[in-house]
Amino acid sequence: MEQRGRRPARISGDDRHDAILSTAERLLDGRSLDDIPIEELASGAGISRSNFYFYFASKDDVLLALLDRVITEVQHRVAALPRDLGHEPQAAWRRSIGVFVDVFSAHRAVSVAAIGARGRSPEIEALWSRSMQTWVDFSREAIAAEQARGAAPSGISAGDLAVSLNLMNERVLVAALAGETLAVTPDAVLDVLAGIWLRAIYA
Repeated sequence: MEQRGRRPARISGDDRHDAILSTAERLLDGRSLDDIPIEELASGAGISRSNFYFYFASKDDVLLALLDRVITEVQHRVAALPRDLGHEPQAAWRRSIGVFVDVFSAHRAVSVAAIGARGRSPEIEALWSRSMQTWVDFSREAIAAEQARGAAPSGISAGDLAVSLNLMNERVLVAALAGETLAVTPDAVLDVLAGIWLRAIYA
């Protein structure tokens, strides 16, 4: 028997917040953030422009929240990686680099937009810098362990090597995802980066 008097499920504030983010990521796949009006973001969440500001102060705040989601996904996956690379260091390094390539490629539009916004948004720059430090710390620990056990030469410090290789990852991956003229093809990024890391670490 059909039930009477049932109310439709209410959309929570969290649902609207998430709907704005989902709409933004979808629209960023074809347009820049500057070309996306707030009205369109609000409409995708089923709210008015004025209600949009209940959830976000600006479009840059939306992008910041999207980037935070992507970085959190990377960090959770990096945290699960072993610091001791064991008997298969080549496979272990490829898996760790693959985390960055997989997640940022899956969120290509957000990654490209966030990198482009770093110069104008101190908040996005700060979030990205903190995240880079986390990834550098992971790499430094793993490289230092390889040097300590004699598997890798100690000519370049683990810290300097970790910083340089992570900065390379950032630039190479962003150029590929953005489709820049001078770039590695997206399907070759992981092979290229992993190869360079192994040569740099193990000489």
